[in-house]
Amino acid sequence: MAEATPTLLSGGNPQIPKGYGDGPVQAYIAAMPGWKQDIGRRLDALIVRTVPGVRKAVKWNSPFYGIADDCWFLSFHCFTKYVKVAFFRGAALSPVPPGASKSKDTRYLDIREHDPLDENRLADWVRQASQLPGEKM
Repeated sequence: MAEATPTLLSGGNPQIPKGYGDGPVQAYIAAMPGWKQDIGRRLDALIVRTVPGVRKAVKWNSPFYGIADDCWFLSFHCFTKYVKVAFFRGAALSPVPPGASKSKDTRYLDIREHDPLDENRLADWVRQASQLPGEKM
């Protein structure tokens, strides 16, 4: 029996059932549309390289990355024109990621199709974020 293709929600965000581990995250990435899939693969690989033993989950149709059980430091989500990376304690990172949030602690990085991806800067933010207390969700 052929596997069903995930539904794409508004902005092209894949609708993936909640789940823990690498499997649900890889299903999310595989369902990311077009150029966003490459960004998802690059983000996932960078996070795994930077934070050995990172925990993964899909919640609210977004991949989450953390250190401890149900404590998360980063997530990303597809929107129509960009992939939004959320650093849940981003205000404590140096330098602070550019995207403001309604939450005083959270900061965002929006990655658009033709944006150069500064993997060194991103890896540094991921490393810093993984060392901060995670967000319980």
